Order: sequence, then C-alpha cells, then structure tokens
Amino acid sequence: MRPDPEPIAPLLEERHRELAREVGGFAEEHLAPLAAPDGDEAARLAAREILTLLGEHGWCRWAVPAAYGGAVAEIDLVACCLIREALAAASPLADSVFALQCLGSMPLILAGGDEVKKKWLPRVARGEAMAAFAMTEPGAGSDVRSLGTRATVVDGGYRIDGRKTLITNAGVADFYSVFAAHEDAATRSSADDGRSRISCLVVPATTEGLAFAGPQVVSEPHPLGEIELDDCRVEAESRLGDEGQGFRLGMDTLDRLRATVAAAACGMAARALAESLRRVEERHQFGRPLSGFQLVQSKLAWMATELTAARLLTYRAAAAAAGDGVDLTLRSAMAKLYATEAAQRIVDQAVQIHGGEGVLADSMVDRLYRAVRALRIYEGTSEIQQLVIARRLLADGG
Repeated sequence: MRPDPEPIAPLLEERHRELAREVGGFAEEHLAPLAAPDGDEAARLAAREILTLLGEHGWCRWAVPAAYGGAVAEIDLVACCLIREALAAASPLADSVFALQCLGSMPLILAGGDEVKKKWLPRVARGEAMAAFAMTEPGAGSDVRSLGTRATVVDGGYRIDGRKTLITNAGVADFYSVFAAHEDAATRSSADDGRSRISCLVVPATTEGLAFAGPQVVSEPHPLGEIELDDCRVEAESRLGDEGQGFRLGMDTLDRLRATVAAAACGMAARALAESLRRVEERHQFGRPLSGFQLVQSKLAWMATELTAARLLTYRAAAAAAGDGVDLTLRSAMAKLYATEAAQRIVDQAVQIHGGEGVLADSMVDRLYRAVRALRIYEGTSEIQQLVIARRLLADGG
C-alpha cells in the first residue's frame, strides 16, 4: 500500500527519502486502520480527531515555516507532496485535513502581517487550529473575478457580506481565508477585469456575523459546506497583503499547492494499484488466478505506467518551487492535469478488476472511486489546467 519511492528517487534528496519512509510508516500504522466515517457529521468529528493526531506526530509542522513552529525555514513542497501522497493512500480524509492546513494557511504565510501569523500559524503547526480556504461562491467557481462577497471599508476595518459554498472544513474550521470584492460586480467599470477589486482577509470562526450555513453532502464523507457572512466585522490587520491584491494572492497560493493535489491523486492511484495486485493473485476464475489473464495483465501494466508518469510530473513540479527561472505555474498545471486524470483511470480499472465486490460501499476501491473524482475539480478543474498550459505555451511561442 505504501507508495514505491524508486521511480522518483532521482528527484529526491536523502532527507526526502527518509521523510517518505517515516510518513509511510505513520500512515500505515495510524491511518489505514481507521474506519471510513459514516456520514457527514461523523466526517466532521473524524476530521478534528485526525488533525489532533497529525499535530501530535508533527506532520502539521510541514504546513508552516520554522519561524512559526514549522519543520523547515521555508515551505518544502516536495515534503508536502510526499506527505499528501502517503496520507491519501491510507485515508482520503486524512489527506484532506493536511491539505487544508496548507491551503488555508498559505495566504497568511505569503502576505500576512507578523501579528496575524503569530496568532494562527503556531496553532496550525501544532494541530490546534483548523484552517479553511473560502473562495468559491454559488456564482463564482473557476471565474474568481466574479466574486459577489463584498468587503466594505468601515472604521478600523472591514464589513464582509456574502455567502461561500463548497468550502472544506466549513463549520469545523477555526479560521477562514476569505476572498471578497470591494465593490459590486454590477457597478464596476467595464475596463476593470475584476482582479484589482479583490482582497483576502482572515476571519476567525468565532467572529460575529459568520455562520455555518449547513453541510453539503458528497459521495465520500467529507466536511464540506457553506458559510454565511452577514455584517461580519474584522480589523484592518486581518487583510492579507495590500487592498486589491487578493486575486494575485489566491492564484499564487493555488500555484504553489497544485502539485500537492497531484501527489494526493498519486497516493490514491498507488493504493488502487496495490489493492488490484493483491486481488488478481487471490481471486481465481476458470481454474486460475486473475493474474494469469492477459487482459488483466494489460490493465495492470497501464495502471503502473500511468502512475509512474504522474509521479514524475508531480515531483518535477514540486521541485520547481525552489528553482530560479522555472515556470512553476506551467509545471504545476501539467502535474495536476495529468495526475488527477490518470488517477481517475487507474481507480476505475481497479474497480473493474475487483468486479462486483469493487462497487460495494465497504470496498476500498469503491471508496477511492468516490474520493478521487473531486481532485479533477477543486483547485482548478482539468479544463482550467488545459487553458493555463496552452496560454503559457503560446506566450512562450509569441
């Protein structure tokens, strides 16, 4: 079940190889035995328990810099990818918990003032504060510039009004990185593409006017939901970066962490392949094991090849974060596009190999099938990644 480090070993330093062994062992011992949560409320409780577990074992420290209790001086994307890959192979929910510690905290790391960082990041590192990233709205998904949530300047800070949807950790997070516009979309100048009107603000979950608007139930139990902001007041210090820099901050955050989504896809695909290899040796049909049939062998060959290609793209993108002059946006988009699409194909083949048992609700491959689908949508759909890649290529050619 543990991802094989050999294909990506040339891209890893010894410290990363050791980290991969450690997190793989942790995931197998502490996460793989956990039962899948039964329903939305159980997923919310389980997410908090997993956060505590990750914090106690030091894994949340990789989501923040050392100055605020983190593991290393600067965020190490290769390390974050290795962690997500191992967690996703053992527990999709555990992967989600760690992913949001990174995603919800990254805007603070990139643009937060020192007081905001001191308030939240050490608690994130200890697994004591759960983060959330609140960008998506009922009318604004991929089109971030169409945000309708408004941030109005008031004495000493901002008043935020709006609704956010499809927010992981909604209702259980301790703070939200909220993206809001400074004017109504209907009144802005036609010459303004909307980017300059967006800011990002940290909003504690206890802030008056912020309310959990209800869960959104998905096929794989997951703490997803909506939040309502109604006359929600925050101090000026809660703004991350300059006013109107929220769009760029959001895109920078996603660029940096997109490779980790690809890593999670690789983890799920690796687990699906491992389950399939075990299945074809144990299951006999027509007097011989499934592994003896050439069509089954073909499926396994393609699954393994696609997984290796996905991992190479993923860790190439993660390594690009530390390289000068490397187009991180392009490499991350390629990694997320290919790895998530390949993982969907690999998991689907795993279900096919398992036959009727593969679609039973308590089957691991069925659970993976339900979990992997969302990876092709969140943090930029596959279609958006294709546009990003093409535009980068055309810009280089022009």
